[in-house]
Amino acid sequence: MHASVGSVVTQMGSMGPESQKSRGLGPVRSAWLFDDRLKKLFANAGILLGGKGLNAVFSLAAMAVAARALGTEAFGVLILIHAFIQTMGDIAKFQSWQAVLRYGTGPVMEGQVETVQRLLRFTVVLDGLGAVLGIGLAMALSWWVGPHLGWSDDLQPGVMVYATSILFMVSATPTGVLRLVDRFDLLSVQSTLGSVVRLAAGLVAWGMDAGTGGFLVAWYLGTTVAGLSLFYAAWREVKGRGLLDGFRWWGGPWTADFPRIWSFVWSTNLNASLGLISNHLSTLAVGGLLGPSDAALFRVARQVGTALSKPAKLLVPAIYPELAKLSTEGAIQTMRSLVGRAALLAGAGASLSLLVAWLGGEWLLGLVLGPDFVAAYPVMLWLVAAGVVSIAAFPLEPVLISGGEAGTALRARLWSSALYIPVLLLLVHQFGLIGAGWARLFATVITLIAFLLPVLRWFRARVA
Repeated sequence: MHASVGSVVTQMGSMGPESQKSRGLGPVRSAWLFDDRLKKLFANAGILLGGKGLNAVFSLAAMAVAARALGTEAFGVLILIHAFIQTMGDIAKFQSWQAVLRYGTGPVMEGQVETVQRLLRFTVVLDGLGAVLGIGLAMALSWWVGPHLGWSDDLQPGVMVYATSILFMVSATPTGVLRLVDRFDLLSVQSTLGSVVRLAAGLVAWGMDAGTGGFLVAWYLGTTVAGLSLFYAAWREVKGRGLLDGFRWWGGPWTADFPRIWSFVWSTNLNASLGLISNHLSTLAVGGLLGPSDAALFRVARQVGTALSKPAKLLVPAIYPELAKLSTEGAIQTMRSLVGRAALLAGAGASLSLLVAWLGGEWLLGLVLGPDFVAAYPVMLWLVAAGVVSIAAFPLEPVLISGGEAGTALRARLWSSALYIPVLLLLVHQFGLIGAGWARLFATVITLIAFLLPVLRWFRARVA
């Protein structure tokens, strides 16, 4: 499977005439590896890695503290509450950062301050509405969901309060602003801060023997600090660049100069929600069918697998601004070359994480989380393998969204999600925890195919 992906993206990454101008290691080889855009892509990903690498360490440490303090059963309940609240937030929130990049790149490059302000006003309001809707959904459904996922009635008031953390999870506009102005360093710092707070507060909860409720408070604080710091960083950037001069919340057209923006935000919202919900839904499905203890094992396996593949995943947010600029400029050949090379390099790098997981994953689980969690090792290997496939395909969805084909991306995501959910439920019911890993690998292969075919058509239509 991996070889076939490589052959396709190699064809996508065939070099345009401009690549022949490079010198040093040979014209083709030098241009293939070292042109400015690819170097910028990996440089931005490297900046994020500085924070995300630390974030992965602190996040895993925070999870280890909770796991050791609570044990598999109570830790599983904590994980299920968190997954449920995140799912409600993901259903309601808009991926407005993609609209900021799609419609804000040109105006920022041309100094159109008023246009940028109208775009930010529109996306901030979307974020606010999404947060309110998500909180309402979480509070309304938690009473019904709780008994099915194993949390007791005495935890329900805490779950209701925890639902308000969605307000700080919905931070798409500030994320888009920082990506738009190439401040990946600030995103790097912000991503780590929440995990540090969660770890510190978790240690306090452990020391006080505060139980599941205490860890809900600790994780709430981490989410709040991360969200507020992101908003502050974005506000400071736009203010410092003069993009808030004369800003008004009311008056003037909301969506003028942004053709098809409503269609774009609805498509990207549904598309991203399907992907994010699938991640959380797998945890909820395991918890609902197998109980909180197996949900804890699955979440730990996913966390360790995510940490191992994190370096390659950071290419996803780093490539969006580059593709948005190339699409705006109409540089389709350069865009195709960048996508092909980035996919091959990311897939190769991600493959190393599978080797690391195979050789040291069992030892790592026992060392960090304790002997009760070593049982997560088999499913972890399947989840890491699924991550390798998804990382090799990482540029495909950004190509469609940056190229104005958000509806096509949505249809691809719908097909893959429609197949994943019944397969997940069937395999978990029939084979237990390992079935969730098999279902995830199946879903990533289907997703790759669903995105690859329209991307190839998109490039052929514009290069022919």
